[in-house]
Amino acid sequence: MTVTNEVWPGGMPRVGQKAQRSRDVTARDIELFTAMSGDRNPLHYDEAAARATRFGGIVVQGGVTSAILNAVVAEDLPGPGTVFLQVNWNFKAPVRPGDTITGEVTVTKVRADKPITELDTRVVRGDGTVALEGSAVCYTMPLAR
Repeated sequence: MTVTNEVWPGGMPRVGQKAQRSRDVTARDIELFTAMSGDRNPLHYDEAAARATRFGGIVVQGGVTSAILNAVVAEDLPGPGTVFLQVNWNFKAPVRPGDTITGEVTVTKVRADKPITELDTRVVRGDGTVALEGSAVCYTMPLAR
């Protein structure tokens, strides 16, 4: 049953509700994120330097890894109009160009009096390795239709 009211006109999420989406990560993602952020860390560009680290090779920026969670909350759950208010993320393993990543969210708390949702969040590589995990608090703004 979908609960709608003034606070949640599109329907209030339910505790336990889940959403996910996947994408392939490419070297172009590193270039695009660098253009936006200015992050030119050699771990993202210099194969020899990156290979000499504990990561053993090129890794994408953390912002590339976490960005899939932006898409999940804005497109899927809680949905359009949603922004992060707070995140607490632990980066557990590197993501490399060529990896497929899946962003997953699970609703852990929903306020009925305000459009605020708490989520468990994680990003998993295609090989099953958890690359990022943590939590987030989101606010969902009603959008004019």
